[in-house]
Amino acid sequence: MRHVALLAASLCYVAHANAQLTPDRLYYGIHRAMPMAVKVPDNLREAKAEVRLYAVSGEVRGSAPVVQGPIDLAALLPVLWTRQSVTTADVLYAQLVVGERGIGPAVVLQPLVEPPYCVYVEQETNEPKYREGRGFYTGIRAYVDRFVSLKTSMGEIVFAMRPDHAPNTVWNFMELARGGFYTGVVFHRVKALHPNGSPFVIQAGDPSQMRDTTTPADGGPGYFINLEPSKLPHDFGVISMARNRMPNSAGSQFFVCLSRDGTSFLDGQYTSFGQAVAGADVIQKIAAVEVVAETDRPRDPPVILSASLVDAPPFPERPKPVLAPSR
Repeated sequence: MRHVALLAASLCYVAHANAQLTPDRLYYGIHRAMPMAVKVPDNLREAKAEVRLYAVSGEVRGSAPVVQGPIDLAALLPVLWTRQSVTTADVLYAQLVVGERGIGPAVVLQPLVEPPYCVYVEQETNEPKYREGRGFYTGIRAYVDRFVSLKTSMGEIVFAMRPDHAPNTVWNFMELARGGFYTGVVFHRVKALHPNGSPFVIQAGDPSQMRDTTTPADGGPGYFINLEPSKLPHDFGVISMARNRMPNSAGSQFFVCLSRDGTSFLDGQYTSFGQAVAGADVIQKIAAVEVVAETDRPRDPPVILSASLVDAPPFPERPKPVLAPSR
């Protein structure tokens, strides 16, 4: 519950301040200008303002002074176009800092690099085999850092996205949430325990599933996305994409892990792309619902009432992932 309170306080501050770094558009081609806008809180106009580049680790990779108004981020921080051997994991966060205080959500700077492509999956081991990308760095996708809030009939779960592990899966999930795809969708699968006795997964994302979950859960958004080789370990509160035996068959269905012991074998086989930062108790409640005998189907499926994007706190204040409750 402490995570929920801290997150709510951060979001209230952002909404009240209405000040941050904002990109003019979503895509910027390499070696071109990156126009953005800086808005500083009225009560901090006299304080020193700068933009800092953070790596996911929290390391500062660059900084430049700014004033309120339009800026060219690439001119201020040339490292964005001079980085060598850039990969899909080299995501940076551009954060407005005023008087040593992070202001508003950061801007996610996701490099546009040709990704690996999963060619097939080993039938016996379920291990994906990839054709490596050619490494062309062509630009940046820049967007305001946002969390995904799932308000369910059993409470709210908030996920922080991890574009450094699966940038295109993150973008797909955010777009589905932004567009209202998950509204009214149920958790159609609750497998509270893996055969080894450890907590396993809860699953949702099929719009064809209603409260009557007797039909096959094969629905999706009408398209597939490629399997990304995420290195984010499956653990309690981690969200990952469901798929069938074909590697590039994910679309909208996702599962939330219930323990490391029960889901560690999924590492490298499924694309994990985010971590819950609030709502551990809700995940547990959903995992505890009654299921139809000898199935994973909830008798009264929990419902996603809405899925929406909410501004993340300033990058240095991002909450840590929730921890697995003690058993």
